[in-house]
Amino acid sequence: MRLTRYTDYAMRVLLYLARKPDSLCSIADIARAYAISQNHLMKVVNDLVNTGYLESVRGRYGGIRLAKPATEINVGALVRHTEGDFDLVGCGACIIAPACGLTSVLDEALQSFLATLDRYSLADVIARKGDFGHLLKVS
Repeated sequence: MRLTRYTDYAMRVLLYLARKPDSLCSIADIARAYAISQNHLMKVVNDLVNTGYLESVRGRYGGIRLAKPATEINVGALVRHTEGDFDLVGCGACIIAPACGLTSVLDEALQSFLATLDRYSLADVIARKGDFGHLLKVS
């Protein structure tokens, strides 16, 4: 299973903001911390704001923050939202799909993968390995 860069960036944004629950952060700060494109993050952040994961505050002292506590953000739900297609192999276009057992095996594997992600909140992910702030490129 391979997740898209979009999902990767969404998780990075949420992890960054979860470390600073009482602060407003800018997209530029997050892009700089991870050494990734600010333009790519803008699209991801806009989507996360529109779907209620993030809250955006406009103005001179504005920024973004989590819209709800990290304990209430489910990793499985986020991945389902950010990943548009979970078709692992493209079985739908295969001529033997109706008689092939691989389709059901892959579906079962996908469900197991998602069930594992469903067991974790954003807070759980942060707590698993401790503080990573010292690894970020923060000015």
